[in-house]
Amino acid sequence: MKPESPTWTPSPRRVAPGQPEPPAQLRRIFGLFRPYRGRLALVGLLVGASSLVTVASPFMLREILDTAIPQGRTGLLTLLALGMILTAVVNSVFGVLQTLISTTVGQRVMHDLRTGVYSRLQHMPLAFFTRTRTGEVQSRIANDIGGMQATVTSTATSLVSNLTAVIASVVAMLALDWRLTLVSMVLLPVFVWISRRVGRERKRITTDRQRQMATMAATVTESLSVSGILLGRTMGRSDSLTRSFAGESERLVDLEVRSSMAGRWRMSTIGIVMAAMPAVIYWAAGIALGSGSTAVSIGTLVAFVSLQQGLFRPAVSLLSTGVDMQTSLALFQRIFEYLDLPVDITEPERPVALDRIRGEVRFDAVDFSYEEKEEKKEERDGTRDDGPGDAREGSGEAAARTLRGIDLTVPAGTGLAVVGPTGSGKSTLSYLVPRLYDVTGGRVLLDGVDVRDLDFDTLARAVGVVSQETYLFHASVADNLRFAKPDATDLELETAARAAQIHDHIASLPDGYDTLVGERGYRFSGGEKQRLAIARTILRDPPVLILDEATSALDTRTEHAVQQAIDALSEGRTTITIAHRLSTIRDADQIVVLDAGVIAERGTHDELLRRDGRYAALVRRDTRAAREAAAPTAGAGADSAGPAGELAPAVL
Repeated sequence: MKPESPTWTPSPRRVAPGQPEPPAQLRRIFGLFRPYRGRLALVGLLVGASSLVTVASPFMLREILDTAIPQGRTGLLTLLALGMILTAVVNSVFGVLQTLISTTVGQRVMHDLRTGVYSRLQHMPLAFFTRTRTGEVQSRIANDIGGMQATVTSTATSLVSNLTAVIASVVAMLALDWRLTLVSMVLLPVFVWISRRVGRERKRITTDRQRQMATMAATVTESLSVSGILLGRTMGRSDSLTRSFAGESERLVDLEVRSSMAGRWRMSTIGIVMAAMPAVIYWAAGIALGSGSTAVSIGTLVAFVSLQQGLFRPAVSLLSTGVDMQTSLALFQRIFEYLDLPVDITEPERPVALDRIRGEVRFDAVDFSYEEKEEKKEERDGTRDDGPGDAREGSGEAAARTLRGIDLTVPAGTGLAVVGPTGSGKSTLSYLVPRLYDVTGGRVLLDGVDVRDLDFDTLARAVGVVSQETYLFHASVADNLRFAKPDATDLELETAARAAQIHDHIASLPDGYDTLVGERGYRFSGGEKQRLAIARTILRDPPVLILDEATSALDTRTEHAVQQAIDALSEGRTTITIAHRLSTIRDADQIVVLDAGVIAERGTHDELLRRDGRYAALVRRDTRAAREAAAPTAGAGADSAGPAGELAPAVL
């Protein structure tokens, strides 16, 4: 089944009004080269000098044919021949220097684009990545920017070089014979019109081709990852995935062929006409000479045809460059879409930096809605489309809020546990502290300062997150741990690993801390990966710790080992625990029960049990589910009110 397009991508109808007009887009593209204008000026000088040298050669040829050879002037002939040889040598040297400088500039521009897009994506909110396929992001950086390599490395030089050559050749041709020049130039406007049409057609096809390449990249990323391979093989879908990929590849083949052939016959016609022009000039001159006219000498005719060839080659190249530039506009447009993505979570102009962080966290009348944030983004971007069937009302109640009116204080060094059914807003509440999302109402404060007023470095130092889904890089154990603290010593790594109850296992491996963890850490079990993540967080030593269902996917035995590591990590820190198994949070200083985005209950474990409310009901169901899981399979269903599967949603 073909996945839907990412929801952040505007439809063509919506993107058209907001996109820059072609002149504005061209100005923006030329702006990419502005930091390198000094080098480009040098290229321009080299191009101008090369064009002047090239134009001199036909004039020397005319003198050879009209003067040196007929008059037998051997000395003049030798000088002119040496001059033509020197012209070729100088042109070659200039060409090498042009290539070196223009390629360097082009590669620097590509570097700027790559790092610009990567930097922009690093600052995008978490919601962007939850709605965007990883392969799509990779395709923009690799395929789209890579596809512009020829354009940015050679187009600028080619444009200046060919334009200069065309102007110089036309001036020289006019100096030789203005009548023959007019005959040569009469079809040039038609050629320009043809090339513009071809360019527009290729631009449209290129947009479709890059979109298809992004789809293929996403398919490869998803299906050939460790998780994708496991899922495909265990579900018996390997052949189906191969057929699906073959279908996507077949569509790309069609687009590649169409891109290569778009306007090919029309451009070939231009080439044929230009190649035939010397024959036309020779024919016209021959007719004139046959009728007794001496207006054009043999030397002038040969020199003119030589200049004409020197004109047609850059003219055709100039037309092709125009086609390539129009094609590249599609690639630049896709890159600019990413560079223009609005960054919702930004650092204030005058951020607050905290030297000493105690770790008090307070939620002050906090509201949050994913839909409301999306509506505000659409209104800001001008892409919102409120059709007749749109049921949205006022902005305050426009969409169901995930969190509503959360007032909660977590004193420094204490532990808060958050429980509730799936979808009640537990993880969302914890993500507001490190600003993975920003509130849509109210404030989240750290040591009395709104987290939106803090600088990013302070927030990163203050809050550590250990989630259920641990991510490890395809690198060594030591490199994964040092991601939290690049300058950590080996002793610090070992101390953190011991605290996380994972050092003994690492030491038992043949390569120890140099062991490669594998893609996404698949060489380690779930509990081992979780303890590595805990060791990584211990290295950072954050005053505030977020534990987002860190043990929910583990078996009881592994959970016990991981819980010991968590207890060591939590000591002396402000800890917010999103709980799946209630047995892990009974010692919390306060427990909050969320239901439909509001606080339904709060208190300690004993206080909530005495109230016999929702928390007490969750504890009873949790206990009953644990007993059923521990009972023999044959009798598990006989003594229970229902199967454990029916109880699981209530226990979350």
